[in-house]
Amino acid sequence: MDKNEQVESVSKAVGDIKVAGDKYRSILDEESHNIEWRHGGPPIFDTVNELFEQGRTKEWAQGSIEEVVQNAVKSWELELSHKTRIQDFKTINPHKFKLIVNGREGLSGEETLKLGSYNALLKTSMPKKYQYYKADEETFESSHDAFRTALPRGFAWEVIKVYSGPPVITFKFRHWGYFEGPYKEHAPTGEMVEFYGIGVMKVDESMRAEEVEVYYDPAELFAGLLKGPSNSDKEEQNPNDKSTSSHLCPFSK
Repeated sequence: MDKNEQVESVSKAVGDIKVAGDKYRSILDEESHNIEWRHGGPPIFDTVNELFEQGRTKEWAQGSIEEVVQNAVKSWELELSHKTRIQDFKTINPHKFKLIVNGREGLSGEETLKLGSYNALLKTSMPKKYQYYKADEETFESSHDAFRTALPRGFAWEVIKVYSGPPVITFKFRHWGYFEGPYKEHAPTGEMVEFYGIGVMKVDESMRAEEVEVYYDPAELFAGLLKGPSNSDKEEQNPNDKSTSSHLCPFSK
């Protein structure tokens, strides 16, 4: 299948579920009274859409394979974060779906939904003393609260490049936001945090994901989030040492 055929095939598949509402997420205008939304109704993405439009490095042509893949992944993330029943998902095949992160054992759709996107993506087999994020100590709600607080304008996502089209789509992506609220015990820096990764998504003829593999380095993200001074750092400082107090985060003054 050549690239034009790929674009036509993907656009037609997405068109079967695409409706007006959010220009990047194709399923927001469906009959919401039949959907169990996590927060009582469909989410609004105006703030993160603005962040995306201001900070993206690529602007793909409408209907291009890059734009279609980008919007498909945004729609999948929407469902994972805001729907509570796997049978309400339009973007995955719930009977076949697997999420594989950095080569770890795959998670089913139900397992991914229970954990939440952050916990699913940030699980690690490293010894606990080396873990900067302990997914097994977080709930769906606590993980989302932590990142919503740290990145109040949202966590934008874009496709950088698509290497192959359906049924096995391989792409490079970028994820970014601004560290403008506290993360755990770390004060905000106001700086951008970001990371890059590679995704491999196997889809069916309706463009529903059957298997998603994600490869990235979480240290890219946490290098920014752990940069702000922590409460323990402050406690260890000598309160009479004026040479260090002048370097405290301005939010602590």
